[in-house]
This record gives sequence, structure tokens and C-alpha cells, in this order.
Amino acid sequence: MTYNKTTLATLCALSASTSVFADQNINHGIAYNGFTGIFNTPTAVVIDKGNIDIGYSNQLEARGKYTDGHNFTFSAGLFEGLEVSGRITSSSMHDITFSYENKGQIRDLSFNAKYQIPFIPKDWFSVAVGAKDVGGAANNYEAFYAVASKQWWDFRFSAGIGTSDTLTGQLDGAFAGIEYQPFTWLSVLAEHDAEAFNLGARITVPKEWLYDIATVSFNSRFYSNTELASDDTYWGVNISMPLSDAAQDYYHTLKPAPQPVAAAKLSKSSNQRTRATLATSPNQTEESVSRVVSAEPVKVLTTTKQNQQVSTAQNNNQQIHSLKSSLVNDGFENIRVGISESKQIIVEFENSVFNRNEIDALGLVLGRITESFATGNNEFIVRLAKQDIPLLQVNGYLDNYRRFIDENITPDLMVSTQFSDKDAVGVKWAGNTQSTSPYFVPRVSFSPSLSSRYATELGVYDYSLALQADLHVPLWQGAGVNITGQVNVANTDHFEKGSVFSNSRQETGIKRAVVYQTFALPFNIYNQTQVGLFQDYFDYTGITNETAWQSPAGRHKIQAKLGYFEYKDYDTDKRDYSVYSYRYLWAEKDVSFHISGGQFWNEDTGYKLETKFWFGDANITVMYSDTDVEKVGIGFSIPLSPRKDMDAGNWQVTGTKSWTHSVNTIINQKVNLINTSSATILKSSIDLDNTFLNQDRMSSSYVYAHLARLKEAFETYK
Repeated sequence: MTYNKTTLATLCALSASTSVFADQNINHGIAYNGFTGIFNTPTAVVIDKGNIDIGYSNQLEARGKYTDGHNFTFSAGLFEGLEVSGRITSSSMHDITFSYENKGQIRDLSFNAKYQIPFIPKDWFSVAVGAKDVGGAANNYEAFYAVASKQWWDFRFSAGIGTSDTLTGQLDGAFAGIEYQPFTWLSVLAEHDAEAFNLGARITVPKEWLYDIATVSFNSRFYSNTELASDDTYWGVNISMPLSDAAQDYYHTLKPAPQPVAAAKLSKSSNQRTRATLATSPNQTEESVSRVVSAEPVKVLTTTKQNQQVSTAQNNNQQIHSLKSSLVNDGFENIRVGISESKQIIVEFENSVFNRNEIDALGLVLGRITESFATGNNEFIVRLAKQDIPLLQVNGYLDNYRRFIDENITPDLMVSTQFSDKDAVGVKWAGNTQSTSPYFVPRVSFSPSLSSRYATELGVYDYSLALQADLHVPLWQGAGVNITGQVNVANTDHFEKGSVFSNSRQETGIKRAVVYQTFALPFNIYNQTQVGLFQDYFDYTGITNETAWQSPAGRHKIQAKLGYFEYKDYDTDKRDYSVYSYRYLWAEKDVSFHISGGQFWNEDTGYKLETKFWFGDANITVMYSDTDVEKVGIGFSIPLSPRKDMDAGNWQVTGTKSWTHSVNTIINQKVNLINTSSATILKSSIDLDNTFLNQDRMSSSYVYAHLARLKEAFETYK
């Protein structure tokens, strides 16, 4: 065919113009469908773990034709080799498709998934399988495919086979594509999508030009031999970035310690090293040393020993005071620093400044200990609590941890959720230095509060936005007051009062006002009760109780959330709420699996499955629920605050450590109705997971899997 010969000649000419045929990483792009690919076809490449891509393109598939429209895509790399994406496709932005004059318009929300098969050597080729427009009530773009890709010099060749019921014939049969990248910023693209041949180019702006924040790419399909298109040219733009610092190229993690060394074993080896240093030569025994010592005058020995003890005691006193002063300056609260008769360094503290992740606070405190105690091999014990609720204890030895800081050697730490004082005898605590109390300090955090609707018959996107403020005042051990209020900021027309979505509008006023009490019980059991107003759920007064048990290593957790509510103004609406859940934490891969079941808020019964993929302090969640309807969805949670917040003195203002948003759709039904009420789990600004358990990451297994962050936090904030 003429166009094939022309294309081949063009690619050969471009190849000849490139002087260096060096292997380089070929930039991957996002196809108009939302998966990694060319224009209409996928490649076997997937988005890197922890990266997201937000894109827009104007090629619309509608009733067997290609026309000008709108595609909005969101893609993410969840796991090594696994990417998911969502796409909103629409003929127009704001037209109401119910009306006669807009008859024939399309507006669709769809989900894609692609998995790159592991265990194939990278220098051979890559193979991936995927699905397009899975689930949903109206699967306008459903397709399934398998594809293989091979990079050779500046080329990437892809070929695959698919099956599809789309009227355009796209991916219904064999397809293939070629990407040629003569320069790091330019790629020439050609594909056969099983129906037509397409040709175009992609220009990539390196993230180095954008302060390493994001990569921006522009693409255009400027030729196609299809007879189904009303326009010759279509285009797209994409922004790709890591979801957190942990996904950056420069972020390198350490391998966790294979097995923590028990404190007793460490203590024994330390004593053995101490005894070994008494010998002055390899042939000298402890007995000969004792003879040499006994040959000295007894009075001189006694005086020298007493002077050394006095000097050591004075030095230790200075060191613990210096350490406590440093921790106060860092903004920590409820600080106690002491040293025991056996020279154990004991640090107890509460963290209110590293609110995104408690592990940053641990890293800074452990590093401060090595700063204040520059010599010696004392054992240290660090205890982290929240409102006098014990959470985590870390044991280790100074020499070993200094090697971690100085030489990047994996440390031997003993991490536990149980506090023990059996070895802390005769502790001398540092006094005279002011230590901030966490109680009766107003703490205010700000966050957006958003209601939204995607790809409805009324528009591509409708929203109601408010600015929410949470006032939290701790009162005594485990107890406090929490008041949540908000101010409406903006709404689209359909969220205005009296309009179709007005029942979900974000109103100005008080949302919640509760008092709570939290207890730490034996065997890693935590319990919290809240009583007050729950006005974000239609003006209820109520009482809630949640109880959680976590296994010693933190991998397993069982939780029960119960509640009883009465309508504030009438005695006609009473409801019970009871949801039971199990969570498994795969800390080494930053993935957690959740299953919840019972009677949810709107009195629907069933179960909900969630998988959370963590990237630093952000996560992406894939979910499925089956109560009165079946739904699938994807959501994300990101911090809207810096890693280190302002210190709490007489008051404290922060951003939210975890702002969550999600999109879902009904599946396995003939019609795709809007449903935001099923499988609803009550959320509170103060609860066990977010306030006390570090967003469900307060465990030894999590610390062992993120040892590198301990050092990184100290080096960043020391």
C-alpha cells in the first residue's frame, strides 16, 4: 500500500538523520483511551509505580464515528506492572442529554486496567494484558487485549490481538504500533488499530525543565486512513508526576532488617565486647588483667573510680538535658528524657508536628539521641504516645544506630507496641527544662469539603465546594472535644438550592460537635467512644464506639464500628450502625487489603472490599461494594500540609494530613443510576486510625519496612 511505503520511507529518513544509535529509555505516552499506548492502541509498557497521569484529548468515539469531543483521563501505577485508569468521555461539557436538541450525545465514565506479566527478562520483550471499559452499566468501549513490546535502539515495536464490540472496530483483531524517538523530546508514532492506520507525533517536555515536578507531553494524530473520522487531526495533552516523594527517581530505600535482634541478645553481646576490651594484648586473659589491677594501691583505685563515676554522672546529666532541650525546640510535647542505673537512655514524647507520618518524628528523635550522646554504646528506649495513650516503643544501641546514620548500615532495632519498664531501674530524669503539655491547646486544621458528580446526563462535572475547619482540643488522657464547621465557597448550577443535587450541597454551618474518650487496653486493643451532634448526616444526635485489635507486628487488624442515632428535631428517625472489618498490611509492598461488612449508614447491608496502595503519605484505593447495588470505584488520599507543621504553643494551625476523594459507578445493571449513599462508612476527624494509629501504619512491620525514612527525616530536619 502507498501509505505504508511512505511511512516506512519517512521512518528510514528520520533514522538516517540521527547520528547516535544509543539505547535510551523511550518516553511512554497515554493513548486517547486512557491506557499507556500510542493513539488508539496499547503498548506493553505500564506507568511506573507511584506515578499518576492526568490527560485531555479531543478524539471522541460516538456511535461508530470519530468526532471532536472531550476525553478526560486519570491513570496511575498502583503496583509493579499494574496500572489502572479512568476516563470520562463526552460530546459536550454542559449540555443536558435528556433534551431533544441534544439527542445523540454521549457521556460515559469508564475504567481500564493493564498488567505487565512479570518474570520475562527486560532485554527480551514485555508482555501485558488489559481490559478497557470494564464494569459499568453501559459498556460503550469494552475491549480485552494482549500486547507485546520490544525496544531496539531508538524504536519500540508493539503488536497484539484484541476483541471488542465497539462500532469503530478499534482493537477488534490484530493491531501493531511503532514509536521512534530520535531525540529525548520527540517521538514519531505510527499504529494500525485493527481498523485503520494512524500517524502522528509526541513532544515531551522533560521534568528537569519543570523543576522536577512533572513531565508534560503533547501529541497529535495528524493522519489516518479511516473513513469513520469527521476530522483529520486530533490532539491530546498529558501531565505526569509522582504521587509522593517516595516515587521520585532520587529516592532510594534501604532493605529492612531481616530479623530484629532482641534486646536481651544485644545486651549480652554488648557486655561481651566490654569484657574483651579489658585485655591489653591477644594473649592476656581477664585473670592477668585482674592481677595487674590488684597490684595498684587500693586507695588510688578507689579515688580514681569515684572521680570517673562523678565525671560520667555529670556528663550524662548534661547530655540528657541537652537532648531534652533539642526535642523541645523541635516542637514535641510531653517530653521526658532520663538515664537509668544501667545507663539506658529513655525518651518519652508525643508528636504534634509531623502529622503526616509519625515515623518522621521517630527518625528525628532517634537522630537527636546520637547527636547528644556522641560516644558510648548505651542502649536507648524511645516511646511514642498520643495524649498519654502508648503507641510504639523502639529499643536499640547507639553504636549500631550511628552506623546507620553515618554508613547507611541497616540498624538492629526492637520495635514493639507494648511498653516495658522492667529494665529501667533508678532512672534520673532531666528536669528544669520546660516541656509542652498537649492538653487544652486549640488545634485547627483546614481542608476542602467536596461533593461532586461525574459524567451525568446533566454535565461532565458538577461540584459543591466548602472550606472546612476542624477544631480539636485535647482535655486529658485519651479525651478531647472536636468541632467541625465549614463555609460554602462555590457550586455549579446543579448544586444550587432547589436544583437536582441540592440535597448533597455543602452547606455553611456546624457539621459535627463531639466529645470523645479513648482507651488503650491490654493485648493491643484500643477503644474510642464519641457522643454529640452528627449534623453532616441530617441533624442527628448520637453515640459511636469503635474497638480495634492489632496483631503484635501490625499485619492484622480487626475492628468494629457501632453507632446509635436519633433525629435531633423529631422522634421518628432512629437508626443503628454496625460495621465490622478486617485489614491485612503488606508493609514491604506498601499495600493493605480491607474487607468490611454489616449494616452501613443508610441501613443497607452487605460488604465492601478495598485495596490501598501507599506511596509515601499518599495512597490510591481500588474498591468494590455489594449492598443494595454493586459498585466499583477508585479514590485517592493526599496530604494537604507540609511534612512538618508549625509547633504547638498556645495554639496550632495545620492543613489536613489526609484529604480523600473518590469516583465510583454502578455495575451489573442495565441502567447506571447515580448512587452515593450505599456502603457508606462514617468518617470523623478524630478516630482511632487517623488520630492514634498513624493512618493505620502504627506498627513494627511498617517501621521495619521503612527504615530508610528514619534516617532521611533526621537528615532533613536536624
